Amino acid sequence: MSQVLRFFVCILILLCIPSCSFGQPKEQQSTPDYTNWTTLTKGMEYREIDAPVKSFIGDSKLSILRMDPAMFRFDLFAATQYDSVAKDLYTWADTFDLLVAFNAGMYNLGRPLQSRAYLQSGNHINNGKLLENFNLMLALGPKPGSNRSNIEVLDLTCSNWEQEKNNFSGFAQGLRMIDCNASPMNWQKKVQSCSMLVAAEDEKGWFYLIFTRSPYTHNQMIGFLKQMPGGIHDAIYLEGGPETSLLIDVNGHCIEKVGSWVSTTWERDDNNHFWRLPNVVGIRKQ
Repeated sequence: MSQVLRFFVCILILLCIPSCSFGQPKEQQSTPDYTNWTTLTKGMEYREIDAPVKSFIGDSKLSILRMDPAMFRFDLFAATQYDSVAKDLYTWADTFDLLVAFNAGMYNLGRPLQSRAYLQSGNHINNGKLLENFNLMLALGPKPGSNRSNIEVLDLTCSNWEQEKNNFSGFAQGLRMIDCNASPMNWQKKVQSCSMLVAAEDEKGWFYLIFTRSPYTHNQMIGFLKQMPGGIHDAIYLEGGPETSLLIDVNGHCIEKVGSWVSTTWERDDNNHFWRLPNVVGIRKQ
């Protein structure tokens, strides 16, 4: 689907189906409702719920995409591997025929084509430096004979990196929110509220993406994840603020999620478009 056609299809769907709200928060349920998932395609489900705590701005929603990794192919795309031009998710998706696209971790604002932490796509290494305090690794594209899932979140304090780096073809390192034992982390950094995108696994091995536009602290989000059913573990922080991006275009379901707010640096709720990203993860049918 061309970028122009994709845009008009999304607009038509958005006129008929409620999507992101950039206004004031709505009344929320006292307990989040995790039932009534919408099946986008076999092995992929989507749900929006009211967050357990109302944010001070926005709709206070959590948007959750979950999928069976066995049904899909996951790839990591880095601009430095191709033309060294950052692109919005529409362009990434059109170029590589992606069903879903999202941030492959944070990037270096001083060197905007480089990931802040380790990032590798096949034989191409965008950033070869492991950061000590980035304790989770998004690992995808299992190598033949590895007998591993198509995407996994590895806790580097529980896994042997020297062995694991031979099992997958793509890696994106990020900050840990919940560890391999499903224990919540307590972020000691300064209290900051932001839009954010988090990835995680559950007990049966399904892969999750959890997005919020309304700003929450990292510890608040960790608390929300711990309340979710299914035994969420290995939750990795992928991005926050206006760079936060999630595009889903599956069987006529067009879902666009863009972040905005970051305390002290971008205290605005007016971002309404995908920013250009240097590194993304893309999902296609297996």
